[in-house]
Amino acid sequence: MVTAFQQKVYDKLLEVPAGRVTTYRDLAHSLGINSSQAIGQALKRNPFAPRVPCHRVVSSNGSIGGYMGAVEGSPIAKKIDLLKKEGINIVDGKVVDFELQLFTFRT
Repeated sequence: MVTAFQQKVYDKLLEVPAGRVTTYRDLAHSLGINSSQAIGQALKRNPFAPRVPCHRVVSSNGSIGGYMGAVEGSPIAKKIDLLKKEGINIVDGKVVDFELQLFTFRT
């Protein structure tokens, strides 16, 4: 069961195009909230991945962040693989040229 909040997060996330990333913080602000953690909780429960591309959400410092509720192991390897398939380079757990890859929501 998807909550109304989760659906808002997933709908907004569909705006992030392939080959770009956004941050937990920017996604939260685009929805009028201040909780990056709430975004992370919604994303780790995303039943529509990868169609709803939660793999495109990274930390504000460009590090990969979590995926499917994990911060290491095979879920993170899958997130990196999905991003690489979209043309995003990851080195040492960070997005290369982060500022150039960053998608910002229109307000």
